[in-house]
Parts: sequence; C-alpha cells; structure tokens
Amino acid sequence: MTPPAITRRQAIALALGAPGLAAPRLARGEAAGWPGQVVHFINLYAPGGANDILSRAWCQAMAQLTGQQFVVENRTGAGGTVGSDAIAKSRPDGTTVGLGGVANLAIAPSLFPSLPYDPARDYSFISGLYRQPNILIVNNAVPARSVPELIALLKANPGRYNYATGGAGTTPHLTAELFKTRTGTEMPFVQYRGGAPALIDLMAGQVQVLFDNIAGPIGAVRDGKVRALAVASLERSPMLPDLPTLAEFLPGFELSSWNGLIAPAGLPPALVQRMAELSLKALASPELTRVYMENGATPWLIGAEEFATYARSQEPKMRELVRISGAAAG
Repeated sequence: MTPPAITRRQAIALALGAPGLAAPRLARGEAAGWPGQVVHFINLYAPGGANDILSRAWCQAMAQLTGQQFVVENRTGAGGTVGSDAIAKSRPDGTTVGLGGVANLAIAPSLFPSLPYDPARDYSFISGLYRQPNILIVNNAVPARSVPELIALLKANPGRYNYATGGAGTTPHLTAELFKTRTGTEMPFVQYRGGAPALIDLMAGQVQVLFDNIAGPIGAVRDGKVRALAVASLERSPMLPDLPTLAEFLPGFELSSWNGLIAPAGLPPALVQRMAELSLKALASPELTRVYMENGATPWLIGAEEFATYARSQEPKMRELVRISGAAAG
C-alpha cells in the first residue's frame, strides 16, 4: 500500500493540528529496528508551500513503510536558520531529522554574518530527498522566444529589461546572477517577497524576466500566460520535457534547489545506514515520485556519503555567487 498524495489544504491542516510529542531516546543498539519511536521531521518552511508538501509526502511514505509515526514540525524564520539550529541542537538518537538543502547548508554561511550552527560540523547527512529546477520565464510581450534570442536582446538593450525573483540570496536570484555573469548581460534586479507576487507582476508586464523555482510558475507556463525559455538543471525537467536547459546554450550551467535528509551530528554509523536505506526505499516508490513531480520536484536518490560530499562542495560555489549578487540577509 502506498501513501496518498497530499494536497495543499491537507498539508496546512496537518501542520496546524500536529501534536507536539516528546522524543524518547533511541538506544545505540536499536539501529536495526529504527525508527521504533515517533520521529520528528523539522521543516524550515511555512505550512502549505511546496517544501512543506514534499516533506509531508516523504513522512507519509516513511510512516507507511515502517508502521511508525513521522510528525512534521514547521520551524520557520531567519531564512531557515531557526529550524536548522533546532535540528543541530536535537539529541542524536534518531528521533529528530529535518530538511537540509542549498539554502541552509550552502547559501546561509555566506548570506548571514553569523550562524547558530555549523553546516560542516553539526549534522549527520542521511540521504537526498528531492531536487527542484529553477526556470527562466519572460512576459509574453518580450520579443525573445529562446535563450539565444534573449541574450541578444539583453546585449542590444543593456539595462532596459529587468528581472525579478522571490527574494535576495535565493537560488533563483543566484541563478539570475550566474546567467548575467555567463552571458555578459545587464538586467536590473527587482526583489519581491515571494515568487507569487513576482509572477503576478511578470504577467502584468511590470517586470519582463523572472527566475523562479519551477513549482511556482508551471501552471502559468502551461496556460500560456508567460513564456518559459529554459530550466537551470543539467537535464530537462520531466514536468516540461520539451523545454531546453540553460546548459544546452551555456555549457555546464546548473543551479537548482536541492534538499536532503539531515539529523544532529553524532548518530552512530549503523543508525545512519539504516535511516538512509529506509529513506531511499521510500523515495523509490512510484507513488512518492508522482507526488513529488506534481509539486515540481524529482526524487534525489543518493546516500549519506554522496549527499555529504555534494553539500560541502556547493558552499564555495554559493559563496562566490552571493558575493557577485551583493545579496545580504534582510
């Protein structure tokens, strides 16, 4: 039996009604029987958003797989650092896990002058969870129907066309700055508090170009309200398979959102292995894959060592992009 899909309304209801249960300690010798207790999943984002829905989908799949309760706790604030700190300071006994991704592990160290946690020291890396490509879209009135045409248009009209994202220091913002750097183009940055208002203004023609996570504008793209030009992943997205990648025009171009499963540092290796095995088994299920794709994501099937290596390799890359962008914590 597979877990049912989670709607946005159900996600909000679950978040508001989730009980706050104490987390008993898991003995080191009980790794083979993990979870054995209620597992608390700390999500860094608000109820009802894509990351919240994806987190709850994974928890439902894990609950179905193990017969044990997984409870999502939304710990929002300070660009995800509040929830990240809560994960780091939890007991390393397998009863607390959480979301570890590009925002809190790779971008935050450069974006915030001081962090209450150390991404390289304070976590056990368990497994990947999902990846979400960023997308480049334009207002329908923009006379560019491909990436090469947009580059030519921007070079012929430096500073005339502006671009928007849902916030400074986000992966869409850094994707835009990487695009400008790689193409030698100039676009003023218009910052919004979230992707939804930025998309509304794009459709109204208040801004001409938008970089966003694919989950937000995909409906407007499919309805023809905006024009998509490319995704920023190395591979084409199965959600828009006919849409090219930026890498097809700018070799090696990649900047997508990624999230994995982390826990406090100090978990015994046997427990990490057991948690990773179960997580990857849940991620491989067709039903969870379907729920992920419906919400703009694809499963990220990598284990603990590969996840840790990848996350640590991304921090210097993000540091350089934060420097180029001039982003600062607000």
